[in-house]
Amino acid sequence: MLPPGSTIGILGGGQLGRMSALAAAALGYRCHVFGPEADSPGMQVAAARTVADYTDAAALARFAAAVDVVTFEFENVPAATLDALAPLVPCRPGVAALRIGQDRIAEKTFLEAAGIPVGPWRAVQTRAELDAAVAALGLPAVLKTTRMGYDGRGQAVLRSPGDAEAAFARLSPHPLILEAFIPFEREVSAIAARGLDGTVVTFDLAENRHADHILDLTIAPAQVPDAVAVQGRAHVAALATALDLVGILALEMFLLPDGRLLANEMAPRPHNSGHWTMDACQHGQFELHVRAVAGLPLPQPGRHADSIMKNLVGPDSYAAWPRLAACGDVALHVYGKTDARPGRKLGHATRILPSGSLAQHRDPALLSPL
Repeated sequence: MLPPGSTIGILGGGQLGRMSALAAAALGYRCHVFGPEADSPGMQVAAARTVADYTDAAALARFAAAVDVVTFEFENVPAATLDALAPLVPCRPGVAALRIGQDRIAEKTFLEAAGIPVGPWRAVQTRAELDAAVAALGLPAVLKTTRMGYDGRGQAVLRSPGDAEAAFARLSPHPLILEAFIPFEREVSAIAARGLDGTVVTFDLAENRHADHILDLTIAPAQVPDAVAVQGRAHVAALATALDLVGILALEMFLLPDGRLLANEMAPRPHNSGHWTMDACQHGQFELHVRAVAGLPLPQPGRHADSIMKNLVGPDSYAAWPRLAACGDVALHVYGKTDARPGRKLGHATRILPSGSLAQHRDPALLSPL
């Protein structure tokens, strides 16, 4: 176990790095954030900062010498960065989880090998392969880049054969992946933490609702049958073990009308759909991530309340923060971003509700903080 006063290095200075650093400080650790933007949210709260490109070998060597362990806050850090750091300092989770989380084809292949069901999909390298994939999977379907896509970016919905040409030309680089459209009942996510000793703990299943392809609400716990909740937690625990992951892992899934769960995407780091855990659990996702990375024991999360998390996206949503700050049952988290442009996540608010109260409402979205 790293003793208090040790330094955790974080690759990436976004809001996930910021909240990880704040959780680390509560446990007595310092954080050193490495990233290309000097005034990023994580940099604002770090004990030390390195502003450099992820490919800067000299800066990475200095960073490694200044920290006791390295983690990352998003999976688009180049894998070569961890390759350079791994011989110098422990990196948790390792480069294998990062590489799998960066590539949708590798991700789908790994999920299937781990025994976790996914929807039908095809890799698409050429225009002819796209036609063959459409013939095999049918329409509608979703064509996606294999790398770097998030919040609806890097994808196109194909509703008719005529959509294929423009979508293939627009999305790059190739290869792409075509995924069959899943007529799901709702989207849910499960989050697990896995420690150095292999201990795995999981959070309650949560339901996610989107607006303009960006997560809008997370409702926790998800109002689903017990068997579905158990199945979702088992899937994310199995995946964390299969990855040999040390840290936090999120798994997004589609709930089908027949009660089956199909995995959609994984993220080997703290996740937007886990922000509710900061205020509705005794031990939230960021604390458990820090604990795992530092080699501390992992307690059970200990959810003590129901909750609804609302993302504050863009200037219109962000304008509500003074009113939210006045609500006694709302926990407000503002990320310190100076550019409040449309579509940008600027903070989140979590309404804390008595445990069991969500089951009394037919539509929990009516309890949204906004």
